[in-house]
Amino acid sequence: MTVTTDARPGKPRERTCIGCRKRSGPADLLRMTVSGGLVLPDPDRRAPGRGAHLHPVAECLDLAVRRKAFPRAFRVPGPLDVTGLQEYVAQRDKQEVSAVQTAATRPPAAVQTAVTT
Repeated sequence: MTVTTDARPGKPRERTCIGCRKRSGPADLLRMTVSGGLVLPDPDRRAPGRGAHLHPVAECLDLAVRRKAFPRAFRVPGPLDVTGLQEYVAQRDKQEVSAVQTAATRPPAAVQTAVTT
């Protein structure tokens, strides 16, 4: 069995969001790739090719589109189609909002047990 070590022990990995240009850990950012002129989300971080990172929120996506950051990040000429990425981010935002609303409307566990007994 081969044991691999980190090339830079103690230095955390960071990536830069192409929208807001802030640095974050890879877990906080969505990796994207480009295929056939389409920007595709890569949440599993497994797709081949050059990747770029973005906070998965509409604000960072809008900034990246306004700044025309996608062709520059992927090093390709011309505009890229980001509609698939926009749908992914919108769907993810809806899921997060519904999860927060569900948690806010659910009474705490201590209240539930007192009410049921």
